[in-house]
Parts: sequence; C-alpha cells; structure tokens
Amino acid sequence: MSLVELDLRGLAPGCGPDRATLEGVTGAAALLVRGPVPALAAALAALHRRGRTGEVPVSWEPADDRASTGLARALGIGTGGERALGLVRDDHGGVLLHHGRVESAAERPRAVLGRRLGARAYNDDTRVADGTITRIDVRPDWAAVDTIGVVVMTLPLRPTVRSRGRALQIASDPARVLRDGVPYPRPVHRWTWYADDRVRWRLRP
Repeated sequence: MSLVELDLRGLAPGCGPDRATLEGVTGAAALLVRGPVPALAAALAALHRRGRTGEVPVSWEPADDRASTGLARALGIGTGGERALGLVRDDHGGVLLHHGRVESAAERPRAVLGRRLGARAYNDDTRVADGTITRIDVRPDWAAVDTIGVVVMTLPLRPTVRSRGRALQIASDPARVLRDGVPYPRPVHRWTWYADDRVRWRLRP
C-alpha cells in the first residue's frame, strides 16, 4: 500500500464522485484529496465503509469555492501537525463535513411560503421543530468535540431556533436533503445526522 492521490478538482458543483472513482481509496496507506468538500467527504465515507478512517492519514488540497475555503479554515489546513478528528455521519451511509440542509421536496414555487414542510426534529433530547418549517441547517462544529450546530427556520425574517448537540433526528413530509451541497438522490421522510464518537479520522494538514 502507498500514497493514493485523488484529483477531483474538476468535480461539478452539486455533484459527488462515483464509486468507481473511489476504488483506489480504500487500499491506500495515505491519501491526498484535491478538490471541493464533496470530494473529501466521499473519500472519508469510502474509508469508513472499510473501517479504515483511523488507519489512513488524509491530506486535503481544497478547491477555491466558498465552502472549501470555509472548511479549510475550520480544519486549520496547512497548520499544525497530524491530528484525529471526529466524523459526522448520517443513517444513509454519508459523511457531513461543512453544511447539511433539509428542505421541502415539493416542486419549488416562486412563493417562499410554498417551500415549507411539516417536520418534527430532536437535537439530542431537545425538540427543535414540531410543525411547519422552511428548512433545517446542520453544521459540524470543528471547534468542539463530537458536536453539531442546528438551525431551524420556521419563516423568513422570523427568529430561528438554534441548538447544539451530538445528534439530530428528523421525521417529516417528503424532504430534500443536501450533504455538503450534493442532493441525496431521492426524497426522504426520516433522516439522522450524528457525530459518531466511536469513529475518528486522521487529518494530515
């Protein structure tokens, strides 16, 4: 096994790499990922499926889009030494690194009020949504350990519901889920994001 370089700088916005592109990742002794946030997330998901996140040091050369710049700053890319970091996962096999969103899967009318959905959601033991909402946003908190930040928007220009915890569980009308800008391929009625305290991945900045 040796260093595997995964060059995904040409990955289109809103798209993740296919599994064939990731075939060499799971056998790597070390991994270098070049490209946007979905490229890094897909590589970590592939390593996790093989149970190798704790074994394989991962370096990342981020793209120059806004999400990549923000995540690189949060992770301290280019600074410090190798370190173990937590991993935010979902119950559909994915990894979340920067920003997740749950919104209505209905056809998207021009009127903002038409883009709402019924949902009940819990952040750990705290109920953060119970009724009609506009969307839920989730971000891993890289300054904390095994923590996600949750923001629930009920109506535009109205106060949002903010919370922090380890896990978010959602039951809703048909919802569209975006993981680091990449839409899940079909509407869902249930979704969970959680900071898995049993899993660590090795960042080599």
